[in-house]
Order: sequence, then C-alpha cells, then structure tokens
Amino acid sequence: MKTAAAGCGLLLVFLAVYWSAVWLYLVSALLLGGLGTALWWLWRTDRLVRGRDRAWRREEAVNAGRRTLAEVDGMTGTEFEELVASLCRRDGCTDVRRVGGANDNGADVVGSLPDGRSVVIQCKRYAPSSTIASRELRDLLGARVHFGADLAVFVTTTRFSGPSEKFALQHGILAVHRDHFGLWNNGTSLLTLSEVNGKGQGDSRHRGRWKRTYGR
Repeated sequence: MKTAAAGCGLLLVFLAVYWSAVWLYLVSALLLGGLGTALWWLWRTDRLVRGRDRAWRREEAVNAGRRTLAEVDGMTGTEFEELVASLCRRDGCTDVRRVGGANDNGADVVGSLPDGRSVVIQCKRYAPSSTIASRELRDLLGARVHFGADLAVFVTTTRFSGPSEKFALQHGILAVHRDHFGLWNNGTSLLTLSEVNGKGQGDSRHRGRWKRTYGR
C-alpha cells in the first residue's frame, strides 16, 4: 500500500511539473482509448445482432419448408418436387434445380450436397395406400449414370415394398419413405437420413396397421 501511495504521489508531482508538456498526450490517449472502447462495443453489438439474425433466418428457413403430410398429400407432382428442392437448399445443398418433366431421364431434382458430392433425386408423391415397386427404383439407377451423380435418392410420400427397399440398399440408393420424409420435412437433414436408410417401415404388424389405415 505504501509503495502504491508513493507511486501515485510521484505521478502527481510529475504531472504538476510537466503538465504543460504532457497534457496534450494524455488527453489524446484518453480520447483514443474512449474511441477504441466505443468501436469495440459497436463491433461486438453488430456481431451479436448478426448472429441472432442468422439464427432467426435459419429457423425461418426450416419453418418455411415445413408442411403437414396431409398438405403434402394434396400437392401436385410438380409442387412436391419444388418442396423437395427447397428442403435440399435448406440443408445447404447448392446448384439445386428441378429437372422433372418430359424427357427428364429419370430425375426430378439434381444438385450438390454440402460435402461436394453430386446428387440426383426421384420424387414420387403417391397416395399413402400405394407401394413403391423395385422397377421404379431401376429408373433412378439410369438417372444416376446419366447425370454422373455420386448419390441417388428416392423420395416418396408412401412406403417401399420389401423387394424395393432391399434393391435400394443393394444399389446404394437412399430410400426416403413417408416416415423419413416426415422427419426431413420437420428439420432433420437429408444426410442424417442416410444413417437410417432401409429402416423405419416397421415389422409385419406395423405394415398390417398401415394397410388397414390406408386401405391396402
């Protein structure tokens, strides 16, 4: 304490003697310090605001892609393809475009995944009572070759038959059935679905309930 008091005393004496020579430097240092603090506060505030804005936009992007499955069931095939394309963009895919239509070579949506791999997607907005047969997935294999895609994805609003699901797994096709599409539509990323490919359609009892619910 005595050392600190002595130091303060010497500083006061120094300022009193040399004030006319150093006051301009001291005032300049204080002004620069204040300006630096103000700029740092503005920069920090801007980063916080921008961070909250990015988080809000990400949340809005997720919410904007959400539709109930009942709403999806009422879409046209083109509207469903547009929805699938928007979900791909939400997940960070780039160069996404809808190519479905006449002479589409078996593809409805193409683009690039966030990891750089190219992807080709076949979209089938079928009634829930329908079933995807293996022959429909064979068309997607041709599309993957035609577009030179690294990953082929088959997205549907119904379920896959046992043979078609097995075919998808054997040929590296990501088979997104109705339940998986519901997860994707509600925020799960497309690449995350690849971890549960070939699962989620349940056992024979689940399939029996499915048929009773949807009339087949």
